[in-house]
Amino acid sequence: MNYGFVIDNRKCIGCHACTVACKSEHDVPIGVFRTHVKYVEKGKFPDSKRTFTVHRCNHCEDAPCVEICPTQALFTRKDGIVDFDSRRCIGCKSCMQACPYDALYIDPNTKTAAKCNYCTHRIDRGYEPACVVVCPVEAIVSGDLHDPHSAIAKLVATEPVSVRKPEKDTHPNVFYVEGDASSFAPEINRTNENIWGAQTGGVGYFARQDHEADDQSVEDQAGRRVYDVPSKGVLWGWHVPAYITTKAIATGLVLLGVLSLPLAESSQQALPLQRVAMLSLLFICLTGVLLVADLARPDRFIYVLLRPNWSSWLVRGGYLIFVFSLILVVIIVIGQNLRWLWQIAGFSAVTVASYTAFLLGQARGRDLWQSPVIAIHMLIQAIVAGSAAWIFLGIDVYAGVFFLFLSLLVSLVIVIVEAATPHGSRDSRLAMQHMLRGELAPSFYTSVLLGHMVPLIIAASNPNTALLRLAAVMAVLGIYFYESARIKAPQLVELS
Repeated sequence: MNYGFVIDNRKCIGCHACTVACKSEHDVPIGVFRTHVKYVEKGKFPDSKRTFTVHRCNHCEDAPCVEICPTQALFTRKDGIVDFDSRRCIGCKSCMQACPYDALYIDPNTKTAAKCNYCTHRIDRGYEPACVVVCPVEAIVSGDLHDPHSAIAKLVATEPVSVRKPEKDTHPNVFYVEGDASSFAPEINRTNENIWGAQTGGVGYFARQDHEADDQSVEDQAGRRVYDVPSKGVLWGWHVPAYITTKAIATGLVLLGVLSLPLAESSQQALPLQRVAMLSLLFICLTGVLLVADLARPDRFIYVLLRPNWSSWLVRGGYLIFVFSLILVVIIVIGQNLRWLWQIAGFSAVTVASYTAFLLGQARGRDLWQSPVIAIHMLIQAIVAGSAAWIFLGIDVYAGVFFLFLSLLVSLVIVIVEAATPHGSRDSRLAMQHMLRGELAPSFYTSVLLGHMVPLIIAASNPNTALLRLAAVMAVLGIYFYESARIKAPQLVELS
């Protein structure tokens, strides 16, 4: 059994009965929607038309939201319906980043994620979903796609149907008869500047420039979005780049200790590694505070450890941080510079430094985060941050300057290559344009110039300690500014 929907655009009249029925059935608060109707207009009078497209959860067979949810609040039932349990949700918003269809929202009353759940309370009693019952023209068809005798299976088999974003390989179970390309690809539409048609600002300029390079004229595809739901905006704000930065400092401190051990042993120099472990523990605790503070339901953070979904990198990362912290505590308690223990700590630091890249990779709705280079870059950033900390705190200025120069140089090369390399998807290109030419350009160029180039010049010129400390601070701020741009940029690209 595999439940799905067919939206017949030949019949839909855009009456919003499905939206109203859904809100009434589930008591959906004002400002958020489980299902909604999007209006797009094309052409010029008298040769103009308006298309209506119903948007909702696609109940994917390979649901990214289920994979990334850390507490199994989202799950796929045996009948193919992707359901949710709000009692388990911690409000991390990772499911919203993973969904390519922008189908989830945070309920303003419960502070937990919600979406269309196919009216499972009705399905389990043998009734149709509320939207299907109320549709006056029977434009919404539901049923078992695996039953060849069902109305929905016959429609899918006999009509030329399409799905939204097939390139995401989520295998969605919402099909459209005569689906309109301009309703599926929001980036190609012009936005009417009114309260009904506007979503986020500034996207259209970059999007239309990007599409002008396509073989098919953008004017043939594009329309005017005249009615839509509000954009959810930036879901992961300053907390995420801040926690990436503090995590880089915590892991970098340890990595510098591991890298400096052979040099210290050859020169018979004693390194204050117990002090390094204490500082690292301080910053990893600060990382934990920032992680919890970013949750809509911080009171439920313990669910990550007690009700884990092991496929989620948020859970894996939580346990990696926990193990890393335990190793640091052991080092502090023992108080000896045991080489084998520091090597274990170094390996743990590598996993903690880079795991966020794999979490971003699970956010399949954000194309820019799918780059395989991010894990390597975050590891290099950890060495940058650790080197800066060693310089600023005077632990070993010589080793700090050496590794700061090398890691900053590698980081700068990665940043330039990422910015200059053509990106495969339109969403990635649009996100990068926001970083290079849009509202995030100040953060990006601040990172490149003041966070990379200036510290490189200072480190290479062998100045006094005060200037080196300034370079160290600038390098750490450079990590924050770059991650702020990289985290926010894909969230400015509309998904629906």
